[in-house]
Amino acid sequence: MNQPSRLRPLFRPGRLLVASDALTALRVNGIPVVSVLSRHVAGDWGTVSEEDRQQNDLSILAGLRLISIYRLPDQSRILVITEWDRSSTTIQHLDDVVPDSVARRERPASRRYPVWPSTSYVQESHA
Repeated sequence: MNQPSRLRPLFRPGRLLVASDALTALRVNGIPVVSVLSRHVAGDWGTVSEEDRQQNDLSILAGLRLISIYRLPDQSRILVITEWDRSSTTIQHLDDVVPDSVARRERPASRRYPVWPSTSYVQESHA
C-alpha cells in the first residue's frame, strides 16, 4: 500500500470501529490501522470503481457516506466506510463479508454495501 509521505485530511473520521478479522488481516500483512485510516481521510479511495470515486469526491462536500477499498499484499481486501454524519468510520475485512465468488451471484441489487453486527468490532481511540 504505497502512499505519499504526507497526507492532508479532508474530513474527520469520527469514532473508529475495526472488525477483529480486519485487524488480524492488517497485522498479518504488516499494515498499521492508522495507515489505512490516513489514506481514507486524505481522499485516497483505493480500488473503488470510478463511479464510487466520483461519488466520494462529491460526498465530502455534500456530507454523504464515504467508501474506500484497499487491497493488501496477500490480495485480501479491506473496506473502510465513514458514515454520512462523520460520527464513525468502520474498517472491515471485505473478503469475509462479500467473497468474490458470492458477491456477483447472491448480493441483492438493492443493497449495495454490507451491514455488520456491532459485536464483531474492536473499538480503538478517536482519530
